[in-house]
Amino acid sequence: MALLRAHATLTRQMDANLQAEHELTINDYEVLLALARAPERRMRRVDLAERVLLTQSGITRLLQGLERAGFVERADCPTDRRVVYAQLTDGGYERLREASRTHLDDIRSLFAARFSGGELESLDVLLGRVLEGDSDTDCAIPD
Repeated sequence: MALLRAHATLTRQMDANLQAEHELTINDYEVLLALARAPERRMRRVDLAERVLLTQSGITRLLQGLERAGFVERADCPTDRRVVYAQLTDGGYERLREASRTHLDDIRSLFAARFSGGELESLDVLLGRVLEGDSDTDCAIPD
C-alpha cells in the first residue's frame, strides 16, 4: 500500500510541476522522452503506447494534444502504408529539454533527497529485481 501511495503522491506532484512550468503532463513528458530516445526520434504508435503503458485510445488522445502543440507529428512508413509513426519535432525536443530540468529537479528534491546514498543504492538493487528485463529505466535525454 505504501508503494502505491508513494507513487501516486510523487506522480501527482511531478505532474503539477510540469504543468505549471511547461504546460506538459507527466504522460506528455514520458511520450516526448520515449520519442527522443527512439531511432530517428520516431516510433510506431502501437509501440509507443506499450512503452508508456497507455491504451491505444489513450495514446491517440495524448498524441492529438501533442500534435496540436507542434511537439509531435505523424509520419508515414515508406514500406507499409498501414503503419503510422509518431515523430518528435524540433519544438517537441526543445520543450522536452526545458522540462527535463524541472523533472530531474523534482526527482532529486521529492524523492532522492529523502534517502542516504546507501539507501538509494539498496533501493536501486531492489527495484532492479522488479524491473528485470526492462531496459527503459534511464531518465537521461539523448543529445
